[in-house]
Amino acid sequence: MAPYTASKTGNSHHKRWVKSSHWIITVSFFVLLVTGIEMTMVHPRFYWGEVGNDLTPALFQLPVSRNYEHGGWDESVPFFDEAGSPVSASRTFDIFNQNGWGRSLHFLGGWFLVIAGLVYLFAGIFTGHFRRNLVPGAKEFSLKLYMRDVISHLRMQIPLATDGPNYGLLQKSTYLMVIFFLMPLMVMTGLTMSPAITAAYPFLLTIFFGAQSARTIHFIASAALSLFLIIHLVMVIKSGFKKQIRGMTIGK
Repeated sequence: MAPYTASKTGNSHHKRWVKSSHWIITVSFFVLLVTGIEMTMVHPRFYWGEVGNDLTPALFQLPVSRNYEHGGWDESVPFFDEAGSPVSASRTFDIFNQNGWGRSLHFLGGWFLVIAGLVYLFAGIFTGHFRRNLVPGAKEFSLKLYMRDVISHLRMQIPLATDGPNYGLLQKSTYLMVIFFLMPLMVMTGLTMSPAITAAYPFLLTIFFGAQSARTIHFIASAALSLFLIIHLVMVIKSGFKKQIRGMTIGK
């Protein structure tokens, strides 16, 4: 996922902006992952539409804390004397709630990721890295070659790391999906969950079908990125862990 530049000795190495943005994004994502899990434990129910709470049907829910299917409510009370009125009820159990530090750290990690991600995005565009190394060429863009690459990865037939961005077709398409779809989707849906942001840019609620829909899409995008991270680490280990880490830190 990184461009190389030739040195006087003829070797190749990662550019400094690649190393810096790579590790800032990595640390930021881990912060977002930990705090995101914490916030999911506080409210492990996901909805579709504008609103949702424990007293409304969930699209799906995760058994990740004692807040899952607790059933600890007093009798619900309607706000108005009419059919379909919103209801309220008091909890009868000790809720798990660590949202204070979780939300603050989540937002902080998010802005670090956005800034580093924008640096990587614009640098990748203006240096020609995406065009040279990630966009598949006309000769390699075929279903046959793509499936052959997929099968090789499933069989864990991973070539050793080289001194340049010699990416396969599956690797290129995956990186493009992460950079230009999953990461922007996660950032945009995250912004849509902020009342201050949507007050200034209400079209975000229209694009993502409501704040609760944005939260659900945000969770799915985050899960997909977490899966990508796991697979990415496996590929790094299989292709030569020491060489890969050395190339992304102080080595060539």
